[in-house]
Amino acid sequence: MSTAITPAAIAVPQPAPARSRGYWAGVARRLSRDPVTLFFGAVLLLMALAILFAPLLAPHDPYQTSMIRRLRPIWFQDGRYPLGTDELGRDMLTRLLYGGRLSWFLGIAPVLIAFAIGGTLGVVAGFAGGWVNMLIMRTTDVFYAFPSVLLAVAISGALGPGISNAMLSLTLVFIPQIIRVAESTTTSVRNLDYVESARASGAGPLTIVRVHILPNVLGPIFVYSTSLISVSMILASGLSFLGLGTKPPEPEWGLMLNTLRTAIYTQPLIAMLPGVCIFVTSMCFNMVSDGLRTAMDVRG
Repeated sequence: MSTAITPAAIAVPQPAPARSRGYWAGVARRLSRDPVTLFFGAVLLLMALAILFAPLLAPHDPYQTSMIRRLRPIWFQDGRYPLGTDELGRDMLTRLLYGGRLSWFLGIAPVLIAFAIGGTLGVVAGFAGGWVNMLIMRTTDVFYAFPSVLLAVAISGALGPGISNAMLSLTLVFIPQIIRVAESTTTSVRNLDYVESARASGAGPLTIVRVHILPNVLGPIFVYSTSLISVSMILASGLSFLGLGTKPPEPEWGLMLNTLRTAIYTQPLIAMLPGVCIFVTSMCFNMVSDGLRTAMDVRG
């Protein structure tokens, strides 16, 4: 006597609602209709091109000093120094262009490293659960006991001044924050129906993470990480201002604020130029991050 097998008795794994081309096409379409994000993105692009081609655009040597032409005002006489000179007679436009390289590097590099390390640890904690989750998240809570600024200053002070030490301290500050976001996002995805169907069909943990988890959690983690770039740039500038980051005579916006603080009473416009660059860049990154978050929200 044969037994009929009904379609309902067959467990058919459901496909994961991964980020398809249609989804990313929708993100691009929503971004193209957001003039605010496009404007600030264009400003960032122009700034990136300017600092990338600084050797071609800079009119002078960023390290050449001259006490004769120190603290010349903006558009002084023949216009050879359109943004004036600093306290050692170095061209401000040149140093702002070259300083953007270090400031952008210290703003982006720690976030990228933290995104790779923190995202991996967060996904592992969220997917594995149990004692693995407890070990990773309780260790993360230790770093959350200290404010970001205080933690960055403490680590940099212990390691000493320097670009590499500043980048290391910033990376350690951002890793716990990205771990928290990655863990919560993965936890909300791992118990969905398509993940359970993949487990029932015999898929291994690595396959489930690679095929079903990562495509659906990388987007939110990436968007949150972009919002940390402006924070990283401000913290890096603060470390350089305190003497814990970039060392003289390297041009860096935070260090330039420190060296020009004595000129605030004689040439206030020149003294505030590095701060304006930090403010504009941070605001642009924040606005682009907000636009990305809105465009990637399917409910929006």
